Amino acid sequence: MALMITEDCTNCDACVEPCPNDAITAGDDIYVIDAFKCTECVGAEDEPQCMLVCPADCIVPNPEFEESEDELMAKYESLH
Repeated sequence: MALMITEDCTNCDACVEPCPNDAITAGDDIYVIDAFKCTECVGAEDEPQCMLVCPADCIVPNPEFEESEDELMAKYESLH
């Protein structure tokens, strides 16, 4: 499942660079994650790097995008 950023985002920018898929960008009020690019770092890392660096702990699973690990890997491979 893709991840999303909640309204608790402080716009610190820490999550942008670690994303291997360039899925995180600045939105109008907070940073946003493109669910069509987010693979939860499957294919690149063992765990979501954005969640590791987020000081506000505002990155959570997006319930609208439930995907298996195989689906996330296929998405990663299609992006790279």
